Amino acid sequence: MIVALNNKSNFTKEEFIKYLDELSTIETKHKIILCPTSVNIALFDIDNVSLGAQNVSNNLAGAHTGEVNADQLESFKVKYCLVGHSERREEQHITSKDTNKKIKQLLDNHITPILCVGETKEQRVHKNYRAVIREELLTAIKDLEEEEIKRIIIAYEPIYSIGTGIVPTNDEIIEVLNIIKKILPDNKILYGGSANEDNIDTLKEIKEIDGFLLGGLSLEVEKLKLFLEKI
Repeated sequence: MIVALNNKSNFTKEEFIKYLDELSTIETKHKIILCPTSVNIALFDIDNVSLGAQNVSNNLAGAHTGEVNADQLESFKVKYCLVGHSERREEQHITSKDTNKKIKQLLDNHITPILCVGETKEQRVHKNYRAVIREELLTAIKDLEEEEIKRIIIAYEPIYSIGTGIVPTNDEIIEVLNIIKKILPDNKILYGGSANEDNIDTLKEIKEIDGFLLGGLSLEVEKLKLFLEKI
């Protein structure tokens, strides 16, 4: 399985160096991808984990203050990058069209996009979540070649589950994964949203899941080890 770790906006330089030391002790058959905050990418120096990023610019190198472009990420040997995460959609007003541009930049620089999609609680209650998921997927892959599309990893994260401890039922998750599979039958799909060492026994019953995207759990290595032992 694939287990992607999203550190979000956590860890000072000193904290991250200590964290890497702890992470380097993990032994697992699963593929681990670490997405640290951008200022910590240059500190990455362990061999048992692949390096990812949390964001990339829509643009090429140039006069884009504060942006980090895909060419720069590639130069630091970044192999994966999150795009379309709900926190960036909500806080930075990133649109699905922006996400499409980011995906193209990543693919052009040999970086695998991890495309995040998911619905709010309101969208689920009003039963328009199916349309939301389809729009996020179809806009994100617009104008891409079939082989390019196959390179994208999808991360389904119900927005109301992120950091809340609320996890949909397996049937609810399976329904959305099947929606994704109808559009992207050849792509790997991760689940994210309050997955942890306590509920993994239930989540791993879902055969459609190819791995997990972990936020809060990514910060606690000992709990992460328990999680990895159970999947």
